[in-house]
Amino acid sequence: MIQVVAMNGMTAHRANVIARRTGSEAMGIIKAQMIDLLKAKLQSGVAHFVYIKQSTGEVREAWGTCASNLMKATQNGRGLTGDQVNTVKYFDVVAGGYRSLRFENLVQVF
Repeated sequence: MIQVVAMNGMTAHRANVIARRTGSEAMGIIKAQMIDLLKAKLQSGVAHFVYIKQSTGEVREAWGTCASNLMKATQNGRGLTGDQVNTVKYFDVVAGGYRSLRFENLVQVF
């Protein structure tokens, strides 16, 4: 049986980055689709998700948003968007600050 996964350009880019970092094409596709789901939920309100912190390796449960009223600035200090540096940027509604996570570190989206 042949399986086909249709992806837009950004999802394919994310899948390639994740596959390169994890060594698994399947993981790249799965996590890229999870990122799409997370970004949609972040844009529409507060999203609940879990990821592994890059700095410490600990599991972090987060509630965040990318709603336009809180995320007016879409670029970091270097003038790059999150996708350009292979991260998802969001506003943490519990901690009250901006955070980001690397694509491959996303574990689950609720």
